[in-house]
Amino acid sequence: MTTSAGPRARAARPTTTLTVTGREQLTPHLVRVRFSGDLAAFAQSACTDRYVKLELGDVLRTYTVRELDLDAQTLAIDFVVHGDDGVAGVWATRAEPGEVLVARGPGGAYSPDPEADWHLLAGDESALPAVAAALEALVAADPDAVARVVVEVSGPDDVLPLPQGPRMEVSWALRAEGGSLDEAVRAVEWLPGRVHVFVHGEAGAVMHGIRPYVLKERGVPRADASISGYWRRGRSEEGFREWKAELSRAEGAG
Repeated sequence: MTTSAGPRARAARPTTTLTVTGREQLTPHLVRVRFSGDLAAFAQSACTDRYVKLELGDVLRTYTVRELDLDAQTLAIDFVVHGDDGVAGVWATRAEPGEVLVARGPGGAYSPDPEADWHLLAGDESALPAVAAALEALVAADPDAVARVVVEVSGPDDVLPLPQGPRMEVSWALRAEGGSLDEAVRAVEWLPGRVHVFVHGEAGAVMHGIRPYVLKERGVPRADASISGYWRRGRSEEGFREWKAELSRAEGAG
């Protein structure tokens, strides 16, 4: 899903030519596009939040890779779509086999720590690919891993099955029914032991609501928490970058 362009994205990254092989409507607001290509640049990419910057005309849009198969040289990216709004979502709804995109990357900074006692993963539609990839990694490493997962989506038709072990609990916050990610995260039972946290999504809710709760109220060390906005309501990706820079400056001066 779409992500922000933070400091980790500023260094020059390799480019990969991706060819569309198929498209699937997962939910009313989520489209999965499958690609093939020479994915040598991804060979050392172990992060579950790995992302690429897609060249769409004269704009760049940043998306998390949902699936990666180095043997088959294929990957999949999930796009949030809202009718004719935006750039990447509109492209995804019309993508046809044979179309070509250039991707810059990958980047990435998070993988679930198998040494943690439990995991808290939360986000909205934009974070679903990274959350699902993290759950897959957790289940593969330890089927009995403990996780609490919260996902905010528009409504019941947007709920998707997620990878899940017997000690993992997934809850959905439905905006159509008044649910919010912030409230749903606060409602999660806080388990004993060391927690590893991944929370990404709309920046206002994540940075102003959930981050203070996790870091200050719950006292989670910053090293054990990956918390950031992937997008900002009412702003393009370019405008979101400016907002993040302003927030960083304000926090640095505080």
